[in-house]
Amino acid sequence: MDFGSYIRDIKDYPKPGVVFKDITPLLNDPIALRKTGEALLGFTSNMQIDKVVGVDSRGFIFAPMLAEKLEAGFVPVRKKGKLPFKTVAESYVLEYGEGELEIHADAIQPGEKVLVHDDVLATGGTAQAVCKLVEKLGGEVVQCNFLIELTFLGGSEKLNGYPIRALLQY
Repeated sequence: MDFGSYIRDIKDYPKPGVVFKDITPLLNDPIALRKTGEALLGFTSNMQIDKVVGVDSRGFIFAPMLAEKLEAGFVPVRKKGKLPFKTVAESYVLEYGEGELEIHADAIQPGEKVLVHDDVLATGGTAQAVCKLVEKLGGEVVQCNFLIELTFLGGSEKLNGYPIRALLQY
């Protein structure tokens, strides 16, 4: 399936000079949605995964689907102040700003194998922060999955040492 045909470019969003990769056309098509989930799941064959971490907010779309198929738990990583229980935090820099992510302090147990999933790997700041959060809790990041990797932004360099898989690369 040509997944790229379901991604549209939105110029100057969220700020001038940025070309946003909009995945909503892919999400709107039930066959493309199912096949995308299957392709992302294929990246994990023969892997032991205890938890799937989804990154706020579009990482929440496929991460729970992957967790269910892998018979693993789903862990949301959210922007600061959005989780109701005791959290662990990590600051990060992304392509158009700064932020802080949080994870519940009891979400991952020491030694658990963790798949990190987000929609886009851009500059790598968000994914790097998520991996640090997982490791703060004693988890082992076994792979970082993305729907899209924007290779020209060099985000994979910040994830040096972690296996990275992306369905689409630009």
